[in-house]
Amino acid sequence: MSQSVFLTGATGFVGQAVLQRLVVDSFSVTAAVRADSQAIEGAVATVEFESLETALWGSALAGVDVVVHCAARVHVMNDTETDPLAAFRKVNVQGTLNLALQAAEAGVRRFVFVSSIKVNGEGTEPGKPYTARDLPAPGDPYGVSKWEAEEGLRELATRTGMEVVIIRPVLVYGPGVKANFLNMMRWLDKGVPLPFGAIHNARSLVALDNLVDLIVTTVTHPAAANQTFLVSDGEDLSTTRLLHRMAAALGKSARLLPVPSWMLSTAANMLGKRSLSQRLCGSLQVDIGNTRSLLQWTPPVSVDEALKVTAAHYLEHKKQ
Repeated sequence: MSQSVFLTGATGFVGQAVLQRLVVDSFSVTAAVRADSQAIEGAVATVEFESLETALWGSALAGVDVVVHCAARVHVMNDTETDPLAAFRKVNVQGTLNLALQAAEAGVRRFVFVSSIKVNGEGTEPGKPYTARDLPAPGDPYGVSKWEAEEGLRELATRTGMEVVIIRPVLVYGPGVKANFLNMMRWLDKGVPLPFGAIHNARSLVALDNLVDLIVTTVTHPAAANQTFLVSDGEDLSTTRLLHRMAAALGKSARLLPVPSWMLSTAANMLGKRSLSQRLCGSLQVDIGNTRSLLQWTPPVSVDEALKVTAAHYLEHKKQ
């Protein structure tokens, strides 16, 4: 008999891929979708909701074995909220704990929470990666909200006995990726000269397929109970190296100018783009040794394989 999974965020970038994988792996899936969301195709039950923080899930959780919670108010570059932390807390903390409490009351065995590496912080010194044992140090409202949700889930697990699994991804890329990753592909595809040819940082990334594989692994793996897992591709890249390999996946040559990273950081700070400078020039590494050893898990897709499918999707769907 297949296990029953209740999935939130099923129309999002990560959630869609998780849904497809769960269906392929013959799980019985119920997808929670906003009332105004796009329709979900396939043999999947759906339940509509208006807001995570007030939703009454009722019978939708009856008989569910595992909740996989991907829905969230995600990190945004130019937030227009007058109180961003309150906005993040409303969805990411109140919404998460509202669902988790009802799941525990319904007898759900396990709650898998997709958190963020931002709980650990905003960057690392080269060669000193984050680990799952580090003291959290979130640096922005999004990271704070994810950390508070994690703390609430741990308390709930202690009080109710429901198992909680926390997964903290780094930057996720794959077919359909948006934001800065998409912009970089566009620049490389157009042959735009970029001043990123001398950046010697180290950043961990995670391919969508690798993240999904880990999420689905934690749905059933006995050793995942009440653990926190960091996840990446297992290969760290400098911004310069990433751009070269992304260009190769696009069938292009990267035109990178060797501008020193300190000059880029100075210019970005003067323009009020400090966070962008950190992502381009700073390091952020994670150690997935604990994830590998506890779950006997290895990222199934290499960086170059993942970049290839990401580039292929971009080339197929790009606007001329």
